[in-house]
Amino acid sequence: MTKRKIVIALGGNAILSDKASAAAQQEALAHTAEYLVKFIENGDDLIISHGNGPQVGNLLLQQAAADSEKNPAMPLDTCVAMTQGSIGYWMQNALGNELAKRKIDKQIVSIVTQVVVDENDQAFKNPTKPIGPFLTKEEAQKEMDRTGSIFKEDAGRGWRKVVPSPKPVSIQEYHVVNQLVESGVVTISVGGGGIPVVAKDGQLTGVEAVIDKDFASQKLAELVKADLLVVLTGVDNVFVNFNKPDQKKLEHVTVSEMKQYIKEDQFAPGSMLPKVEAAIAFVENHPEGKAMITSLENVAKVLEGTGGTIITK
Repeated sequence: MTKRKIVIALGGNAILSDKASAAAQQEALAHTAEYLVKFIENGDDLIISHGNGPQVGNLLLQQAAADSEKNPAMPLDTCVAMTQGSIGYWMQNALGNELAKRKIDKQIVSIVTQVVVDENDQAFKNPTKPIGPFLTKEEAQKEMDRTGSIFKEDAGRGWRKVVPSPKPVSIQEYHVVNQLVESGVVTISVGGGGIPVVAKDGQLTGVEAVIDKDFASQKLAELVKADLLVVLTGVDNVFVNFNKPDQKKLEHVTVSEMKQYIKEDQFAPGSMLPKVEAAIAFVENHPEGKAMITSLENVAKVLEGTGGTIITK
């Protein structure tokens, strides 16, 4: 089998289950590494990306709890960078240990990654991504008056701060990722969708936003001209008519078929839809590539080329 350049996108929930301790997350990643190492054994070049939803949420809670004049809470872009560092360290440590067990000599590195977004993206006019703790209406109003942040009620559970979720335009460090991959190094980048920055007069400035990790992974895969984008989720395949008597497993599908399913509202907006949209965008912008949506546990079949939902032009 010819060597492939593969971008593999892990969800933040694949790292954090029900326990938020560092030890529990490291244990989850040790399990993840057992699957990922199979790509390396297969001779593929691996480019890992990951989510950080639960982790950055917990970090924001810690920042808010300790916030004081002497020790002010860090802004969101910095918190994303902090989780890129912590999750990147756990991931490269887990994968390094797994490679050592199998006597495979391979370097792994995590890259603090800035993702360029357009300051005129409509998302900045309509923030929708909830982050941080739940507050009462009174607490939320106080925070809005104090900081100018926007809070919205979240499904009757309380009020939460909402931030924009703009689409990635480019990835500042993609050349570095590519150079490392071409030198045989396994990279971990665009953690948590990357640190959102806007470009102005040749300068990059961090902004308070959250980038969807599937779209950031898609943009990275496109820029490094990956052969395959693998978006991991909780199921082996994408289904239409999910959980209905006529549910159907999707195996090989084209972009136009997927777009038709989107028109039929087949995919839930908060979960499967962004994964499908990211897969479509990758294949449309890089027609030589393929996208796959599947579960981590299905990796053996992915290597055989038989598993998951495969989307091609």
